[in-house]
Amino acid sequence: MGNETDRVRIMRVADALFNERGVHAVGMDTIRDISGVPLKRIYAIFASKDELMHEVLRQRSIDARAAIIRYVDSHASTPVDSILAVFDYLYNSFSQPEFRGCFFINTFGEMGSVSDRIADIIRVHKGAVTDYFSELVAAAGLPADVADQLSILMNGALATAGIFATPETAHQAQAIARLLIDASGGPDAGR
Repeated sequence: MGNETDRVRIMRVADALFNERGVHAVGMDTIRDISGVPLKRIYAIFASKDELMHEVLRQRSIDARAAIIRYVDSHASTPVDSILAVFDYLYNSFSQPEFRGCFFINTFGEMGSVSDRIADIIRVHKGAVTDYFSELVAAAGLPADVADQLSILMNGALATAGIFATPETAHQAQAIARLLIDASGGPDAGR
């Protein structure tokens, strides 16, 4: 923690607290207490809690998308395997002790109706994930609308895993994704 900048430390602590407790339950004073950064300094870096939340979401989006891509790139050998590897990544993510459901879905439920800025960044993130599925679907030679279907399947798995606290939801979603791929008649269908 000694080499972290105040900004990085604040964001790391805020990310963990928002994930664990929700946005409304975490005050800036709690972030101050856990981060060790004085409140005046926190407000010098982030003008408001909304600003901090926006930056936490933006960084989490970058990190999450990069992690998925790294995982898929290192665990898949065919385009269809790449699609299915996304759900293996989810299984690993759902198995982590800090997993509380989708951070973006949870935050949208809390803040989406009161903060257009927060809602917009969540929509951008979810759109970027769908765009990634579009790339994978195109590489697999599947119809373009399969990307939207896979994205909906992924979001359902994220929400369900959070509610029932089980990583098996990812494997169940992966089985449905396999059926979807087979039904859409891609080049690897039925393999």
